[in-house]
Amino acid sequence: MIPPRLEPLLAPGSPTVELSRLFAQDGYRLYLVGGSVRDAMLDRSSPDLDFTTAARPDDVKRIVGSWADDLYLVGEVFGTIGVVRDGQIYEITTFRSETYRDESRKPHVSFSDTIEEDLSRRDFAVNAMALALPTDDDEPHMVDPHGGLLDLVARVLRTPSTPEISFGDDPLRMLRLFRFMSTIGFTPDPAGLTSVSNMAERLSIVSAERIRDEFDKLLVGDDVGVALAALVDSGLADAFVPELPALALEQDPVHRHKDVLAHTIAVVEKTSPDLVLRLAALFHDIGKPRTREFAEHGVSFHHHEVVGARMTRYRMNELKYPKKVTKDVSQLVFLHMRPHTFKMGWTDAAVRRYVRDAGDLLESLNELVRCDVTTRNVKRAANISRRIDEMEERIVALRAQEELDAIRPPLDGREVMDHLGLSSGPLIGEAMKMLLERRLDEGPFSKEEAFTLLDDWWASRA
Repeated sequence: MIPPRLEPLLAPGSPTVELSRLFAQDGYRLYLVGGSVRDAMLDRSSPDLDFTTAARPDDVKRIVGSWADDLYLVGEVFGTIGVVRDGQIYEITTFRSETYRDESRKPHVSFSDTIEEDLSRRDFAVNAMALALPTDDDEPHMVDPHGGLLDLVARVLRTPSTPEISFGDDPLRMLRLFRFMSTIGFTPDPAGLTSVSNMAERLSIVSAERIRDEFDKLLVGDDVGVALAALVDSGLADAFVPELPALALEQDPVHRHKDVLAHTIAVVEKTSPDLVLRLAALFHDIGKPRTREFAEHGVSFHHHEVVGARMTRYRMNELKYPKKVTKDVSQLVFLHMRPHTFKMGWTDAAVRRYVRDAGDLLESLNELVRCDVTTRNVKRAANISRRIDEMEERIVALRAQEELDAIRPPLDGREVMDHLGLSSGPLIGEAMKMLLERRLDEGPFSKEEAFTLLDDWWASRA
């Protein structure tokens, strides 16, 4: 059965059919393989079209040379040639298998000669199906030697070979198991989960960048909550984000009905599928184990957001996240408790500081704060939601009165230096800080007032 989503690729005269016939003329069969076949069977869109063939990379380049507009050769060492035609990229990979040898962080790639061997070395049976593309002598047909179609119906993630072989070939597949739980909503085969628990430490030989990229896909999936819970239960989270399972040991006195881990997963589930926001939700309480204190009235976690922001930066640096992503996530963790002080009433100065500190993360911060409310106490949840509503209303009202999104004093550094007759240095920084504090505390003021403030400040230093 050919899924309807793939029928346009098989239409007479389509680029895919042209490409397939080019390979057939040279004695090779071309196959569509991997996620695009799986997603087509699930009636899901798939942005990638991946092809495989017995032809070696040099043969692929020769076969497509006159047909392609351009070639991408970055992946040639791994057997992949990128073929560009009319703006579309077709990735064609020689039948292969990848194996991690001993403790090497780089997989060893070897080529094979049959589609069956290629499929046997893939991660899961639902990804180990191929569509043989049409030739002049043969119709298109499915190749499914490992029962991937049955697994699609059962919504099960099962390795084509034993889990020990599959995860041993590429330990990242253990994390990919939970990624697919999150992104396509399938359930792992029990044997696979057992193997993950037994082999979790082997993930350490995989590069931080590959782990990070797989984890990112997990975090933005629709079923992220169940995947995170299973990731922790398996022991695999300990191998690359140990701060997460550590939360299971802490009882949160605010969210009394769940431990901090369960609360964290609930917060991640509630947030929009934005990577920065979900990372912030994941890390927002990781400072609690280190700040737990026992007192007469129960347990407290004073300044856990400060400690948590520092821990967030460390973990994200270890996973090689880009600096901007790390900065934004740690800032959201640092600020996520700030809106709760609104119950004591916010001055205009407090609103200005909140907006200034949040910057372009303001909407994400407000969403994180709302999603952080997982209490079963309906009245308490409503009170918190109301306070956030009021805070946002205050921001809107103050923004209508003054420039709120780019708060700065009316003088720049050059004007301060000229007025005081000073060159650049620490004193200018102090002066600018004084003017900014005045702007935050009292709102906009004129240049004339700023010069007067400068004179008074300078005179007070004499």
